[in-house]
Amino acid sequence: MTFGYILSICTFASIYAILILGLNILTGYTKQVSLGHAAFFAIGAYTQALLVTKAGLTFWSALPLSIALSMTIGVIMGLPSLRVSDDFLVLTTIGLNFIVMGITEYFDFFGGAMGIIGITMPTLWGRPLSTSGYFAITALFLMLALCVSYLFSRTWGRLAMEATGEDEEAAQSLGINTALYKIYAFALSSTFTGLAGVLWAHSIGSVFPRNFSFEMSVLFLSMLVFGGLGTIRGAIFGAFFLYLLPECFRFIENYRMLVYGALLTMIVILQPNGMLGRGGLLDRCFSKLTKKKAENQGIL
Repeated sequence: MTFGYILSICTFASIYAILILGLNILTGYTKQVSLGHAAFFAIGAYTQALLVTKAGLTFWSALPLSIALSMTIGVIMGLPSLRVSDDFLVLTTIGLNFIVMGITEYFDFFGGAMGIIGITMPTLWGRPLSTSGYFAITALFLMLALCVSYLFSRTWGRLAMEATGEDEEAAQSLGINTALYKIYAFALSSTFTGLAGVLWAHSIGSVFPRNFSFEMSVLFLSMLVFGGLGTIRGAIFGAFFLYLLPECFRFIENYRMLVYGALLTMIVILQPNGMLGRGGLLDRCFSKLTKKKAENQGIL
């Protein structure tokens, strides 16, 4: 592996980590399962591609507009969650995924099946970023997403979302506006996902409808479940592990969905909270190491 290739896969892993942090807010906190997050990913990527290639905007000027549109669609998608839940909400998100795929594939404005090409690297001080420079930018956005996720996890908003996810009627009896927090979760989640789509579009240089298939939505949910629902570290671990796994073992690339499905099945059965979720295998290992270190230092 060359250094440039390693930087490239680390860039993509970081982009997916940003997306999974957003999905964690929706599915990890409020328990609203989405199998259509590839749609928000596509909205961010396609909006950025159109603004850069057709409207002539720069990366930096198009970025907030792309994220804003993704967030707006997220808020709109949050409205059905007020009337449907569980399996019906899952079907709604799947429907959104297929709608977005259909629009991008069959309308010439979005490039059709041929997609949109020629998405250039962002410029900084008038010069296009190199592979290492773009990785640094992506890493900075990941750090920003981590900070926002961490700060949000320390707020009343997270507790309200978790209460809504655990028992909506009980949460309402405590005075929590569950409808507001459901929409809030969709808005935050789609914002993170839109940002990931923008970064992904510039990293790969083109966007095609097949890049945002239902398989991608399954992959995103698998990453979160594997790492651990409701935990920031689980979201990061799941994104990096499941993206880097086929990259490190290229011979399983053609069977990646089979591998993801098998891993997801085993995790649900053996580690329902994920590897780094509460009580998960790696969570217990870290807890034991922390406790042992504290004992050695005389804290316990």
